[in-house]
Order: sequence, then C-alpha cells, then structure tokens
Amino acid sequence: MTRPRSQLVSVADTPYYHCICRCVRRAFLCGDDQVTGRNFDHRKAWLVERLTELVKVFAIDICAYAVMSNHYHLVVRINKEKAEQEKNRTSTI
Repeated sequence: MTRPRSQLVSVADTPYYHCICRCVRRAFLCGDDQVTGRNFDHRKAWLVERLTELVKVFAIDICAYAVMSNHYHLVVRINKEKAEQEKNRTSTI
C-alpha cells in the first residue's frame, strides 16, 4: 500500500534517505545482457548526468550512488536550507 511522502519523510528525524530503484522483467540498466548479447554500459553515464541535472532543480544533495546491472542505489540528503530559500523566493513573486 502506498503512503504519502509526509508519512515517509521526516527531516526532523533525519535528512538522509537511502533510495533504491530496480528494473523489472529481466531488463538491464547497464552491463551485458547475456540473452541478447547487448551491452548497456552507456546508460550509467546517462543516469549520472540526469542526477546531476536534478540536483540543480530540487533541494536534494546526492551523498552516494551505486549503479548495478538491474538497479541503482542513492543516498540523498534533503537540503532544508535550499528548500526554505526557494520557498521564500517564490512567495515574494
């Protein structure tokens, strides 16, 4: 059952969170697919580039990441100061 972020995330308890995202149905994120013989290593660079762009947009800092063949892990920190600055900036517009 899904839960709203307000029940999952509490900056008062910790600003750090470990996030995992997995591929499904034998899909490969990167590495060699032994069935098709295709190599998907180029996707790791795509993922890192995308994360770099998203950090600029959201109030999240990436502390660590690991990209495996069918999933990746992120350790993120909620940047409360950046979120408050953005909130104050948009409320004056």
